Amino acid sequence: MCRQQAIGFFDSGLGGLSLLAAAVRQFPNERFIYLGDSANAPYGTRTADEVIRLSLDAVSLLDSRGIKALVVACNTATGAAISALRERYTFPIIGLEPALKPAADEWQGGLILVMATPVTLHSAKFNALFERFGQHAQKLPCPGLMDFVEREEFQSAALDNYLDLLFAPYHNERISAVVLGCTHYLFLREQIKARLPAGTRIFDSNRGVTRQLGRRLAEADLLALPGSTGAVEFITTADSEKAAQMQRVYSVAQRLF
Repeated sequence: MCRQQAIGFFDSGLGGLSLLAAAVRQFPNERFIYLGDSANAPYGTRTADEVIRLSLDAVSLLDSRGIKALVVACNTATGAAISALRERYTFPIIGLEPALKPAADEWQGGLILVMATPVTLHSAKFNALFERFGQHAQKLPCPGLMDFVEREEFQSAALDNYLDLLFAPYHNERISAVVLGCTHYLFLREQIKARLPAGTRIFDSNRGVTRQLGRRLAEADLLALPGSTGAVEFITTADSEKAAQMQRVYSVAQRLF
């Protein structure tokens, strides 16, 4: 591994572009390679064994490009496969977890809703986190919500209907915070916020992950030298149409994040 190598980013599809945009803004001198496994998305409704297998295959592809670190920009893949990835590779690997701890640390009364895929919410990694910090929290599985982002359907009647039904049981609850436990959901932050009581705080993992990435690179003496030219490369396991879509959604992410 050397400073000039790229940082690999991996997600089941397009959601991790929200985190990639934040990382590029934080580390403009770095090279990044983003792999979206869109041919196999969504991961959130697959079995844990399937997610492990797909994650190992995806990171093998990134490793063949010669990366110096890896960000698993997918809560589902982190929950299921992070241990298997760390057993196989020696470069720094930064995973995601829903930002439940920050939400719990700043709890001021009321319910904390953790929005995530069913696989994430059932993972041993998340449930260990929930046991520690979930005293005031409730799990809110969102099967199919990431698909709206994969279709670039950021506003639609179908999305409105999905979110209205999702939050309907909580109309009489005092909600203090919502944790976005999937990188796809960050693209829908405003639509989600519109269905929450005024003052509800929304938490995501972007800041914590970029901070941890910088720390791990510095510890390994792998930060790009000042003045290095940054770059972003995109890879998809799907077709050229999906590659073009990735570029469009990344442009959206650059404006939002």
